[in-house]
Amino acid sequence: MFEKTTICVAKGDGIGPEIMNAVLQIFDRAQVPLHYQFVDMGKSVYDKGFNSGMTDEAKTHIEKFGLLFKGPMETPKGGGVKSINVTARKTWNTHSNIRTFETIPGVETIFSKAGLDINITVVRENIEDTYGGIEHFVSNDVAVSKRIISKPGSQQVIRTAFETAKKQGIKKIHCGHKANIMKQTDGLFLKTFYEIAKDYPEIEAKDIIVDALCMQLVRFPQDFDMIVLTNLQGDIVSDLCAGLVGGLGFAPSANVGDQIMIFEAVHGTAPDIAGKNLANPTSLLLSGVAMLRQIGLQAHASLIYKALRHTIDSGAHTGDFGTENSPNLSTSAYTQAIVNSIDIMKNQFDLNQQATYTHKIPSQNKMLITNSEGLTEEGIDVFIQSDELPEGIAKKIHGLISTKITLLCITNRGTLVWPQGSVFTDLVNSYCLRFSKNQKDVDLLSEILELQSAFEISSTEKLYKNGDQRAYSLAQGQ
Repeated sequence: MFEKTTICVAKGDGIGPEIMNAVLQIFDRAQVPLHYQFVDMGKSVYDKGFNSGMTDEAKTHIEKFGLLFKGPMETPKGGGVKSINVTARKTWNTHSNIRTFETIPGVETIFSKAGLDINITVVRENIEDTYGGIEHFVSNDVAVSKRIISKPGSQQVIRTAFETAKKQGIKKIHCGHKANIMKQTDGLFLKTFYEIAKDYPEIEAKDIIVDALCMQLVRFPQDFDMIVLTNLQGDIVSDLCAGLVGGLGFAPSANVGDQIMIFEAVHGTAPDIAGKNLANPTSLLLSGVAMLRQIGLQAHASLIYKALRHTIDSGAHTGDFGTENSPNLSTSAYTQAIVNSIDIMKNQFDLNQQATYTHKIPSQNKMLITNSEGLTEEGIDVFIQSDELPEGIAKKIHGLISTKITLLCITNRGTLVWPQGSVFTDLVNSYCLRFSKNQKDVDLLSEILELQSAFEISSTEKLYKNGDQRAYSLAQGQ
């Protein structure tokens, strides 16, 4: 008898315990060789005073075993606490979120009615972007968010996408982006995509602007095999793709890192039906199937997936999907129907398998080195609060700064308002002043100190050149 692989299981909030129990019942019937280490995470843990949403013991177990299987979890509203889902992904650097959306016979959509089979894998960067949660109020009415895209972070998710495509026989990958507007951040992600694509000549690499991508997904979803995106855009597009195949109830989610992996249901906790034996466990089951495949239990994954499809195709369904031609089943009855299908199909599979997954605990944090060679300082952006008009601000500045720096322009919400501008541009009392250096050895921060006597400075951002290329964006109209 093979040794069982230990995974950590967090049942979650709301309907989480019901659907997790259903999935584990299915796993047991399929003879999946796993041992379950149950851990405490979610709203009940927040309520006990753990701001991370998990107990110290849970964190220790997850880092020891490297695999977390979790139900949906609720983050308390307000109070400044972070989402347990995002915290877990970022803490353990599960840099790539992989979600495959397939047409399932018996789950009726407008595309299934048209005879179109959908099979799209979305690979989403999971750590960076606006999900860094770096936000500040610079006045009572103006909030700023900082978006971080790094080349090493982009390499991790894009490499994962190509490797996954290679393993699954996917021949085409689209990079979704907004590099036409966010030329530095999305531009870096897109450039990295094409650099890595050169290592996989057998896979066709294409790119598409994300808004056009959303339109094309709704019109021609069959044209897409795999899409790789930055974090926020990937979040939105993956939910759109879930809608194409029947909703979040049929959307698996795998968060893959170099050391730790998290598999979870991505739908909500549905507190209105919690405890009523009405919940649909399909999404969590599909995430469990993805986990089994990832750790090498291919036969068990195939058995469960085939049994699920057979069950749904035969007309079994919970109340959130299916047709009126067959009755809505409770969670337990639906689970039993899948178990019955497993019993019928079990002899078709060699279940004498052991997981190939191995987990190593690193001795220290991994440092992803970024390249700063060739960068030269050429200016600085200074963000101020003022309810004066641009002409008055410029006049004040010229009386405060030395000849070592020059005020190039003033912008408001990213739009040029001085030296050129339009009276039709509405302003908020939060400006960006852009200065350039007139001498190489100028200390920019020292040169702008005098501005504090006239303006409230919110923040500063140095401007660099990379060789002959600007490493910062121009304002609208600059």
